Amino acid sequence: MNLSTVEFMPFRPPPASDPSLILELKTRRPPSMVGRAGCETWSVDFSPDGEWFAWSMGHGIVWVVAWPLDSEDSQNGQMDRGDKSFSCGHPVWGLAFGPRPSKSPAGTQPGKTSSVRNNSLLLATGLENGIIKIWNVLKGDAVFDLHGHEGVVRDLVFLQNGTLTLISSSRDKTLRIWDLGRKGKKVQVLTGHKDWISCCCVSPDCSMIASVGRFDRMVCLWSLRSYTFIRNLTGGARKTSYLLSSCDFSPDGALLATAAFSGSSWWIDLWDPYTAEKLATLVDYFDDYRQNQISAIQFSPSGLHLAIVTDSRALQIWEPGKKGMAMQTKADRDSNGLCCIYHPQGGVVATGTRDGHVRFWRAPRTVPSLCHLCRSTLRHSVSTHQMEPLPLPKRILEYLTYRNIPEHLKTCCSSEEEEWEG
Repeated sequence: MNLSTVEFMPFRPPPASDPSLILELKTRRPPSMVGRAGCETWSVDFSPDGEWFAWSMGHGIVWVVAWPLDSEDSQNGQMDRGDKSFSCGHPVWGLAFGPRPSKSPAGTQPGKTSSVRNNSLLLATGLENGIIKIWNVLKGDAVFDLHGHEGVVRDLVFLQNGTLTLISSSRDKTLRIWDLGRKGKKVQVLTGHKDWISCCCVSPDCSMIASVGRFDRMVCLWSLRSYTFIRNLTGGARKTSYLLSSCDFSPDGALLATAAFSGSSWWIDLWDPYTAEKLATLVDYFDDYRQNQISAIQFSPSGLHLAIVTDSRALQIWEPGKKGMAMQTKADRDSNGLCCIYHPQGGVVATGTRDGHVRFWRAPRTVPSLCHLCRSTLRHSVSTHQMEPLPLPKRILEYLTYRNIPEHLKTCCSSEEEEWEG
């Protein structure tokens, strides 16, 4: 397909639109392609420094645009800011930016492949045919392909330690760990899921991987140090049939959020990944529709909010530590949300839609308390098992281990919830 036949045009919402909607990127497709399968935006991502935004706009095409998008050139649809497009040849289900490129060749490690280490921002794209394509964003060309998966590559994530280690999850029921510094030749395969893996995430300290199986109801934790299975989080599983869709670690790694849904409701469980204890459940029931689905979740960079994308609304944002719901967009079932990502500096959430568009939303900004900052810093390097023996007052220990979160949060939570804030 000729890339010239599929373009995007920035769109600013009219005053009557949802006030939290900042900007929308719409596809410009020829009539013969409108409504065809494969136009969905299954994945979006910001680069680690927040200067680039990648968007799988459907039909095997990925756009990478410079951020922010508020210049005159972007408003007029002109592509002279370094924006690039990549034709992947197959529908793109997952994508992820690599670590921030090195500013100096001196940072190259012995034995590593310099072509992917020096001054290159990488983008990994997971395709429907099981191939992972690696792109050099700054040069605008393909680097190499990764082969091994035998099903759709549903999710991709790079480790946050600056290495070129990539984790992929697939409908072939496996996770794979790739070393892109050696062109992906050093691979670990993790097996154990009994059905499609719909999402994976990595703890901020790079010690654990979490993965959720869409139909097998398994939330698996894996060790990134020994490449072995740790445990399956099954506590509190409901007797009725349900599906798992997404997961995410909090920025300090002390919480793991998992999303599930059934025919008429969805819920999000908050777990302690170290003890497998379920700390709280966020619940919302949809009585107006027969089926609803939660597509994606992500913690904000501060860890104070949790963004949620569902079928009925483009975006909901919860504040688990306090009153529950912090904001939600207007109901919109004509353009179902499929994915979401926070900007690394917060304040903006991007959501991808089923019609191939991307929307940018103004997210709540809350100044973290000194207590929260201290807790986040401490929990990034101290596990729950190390925390519990400390001679601390019970109330402080509950705060540090997140056991002070209300056990059951609903949309209409009471504003009189109390928590220890020093």
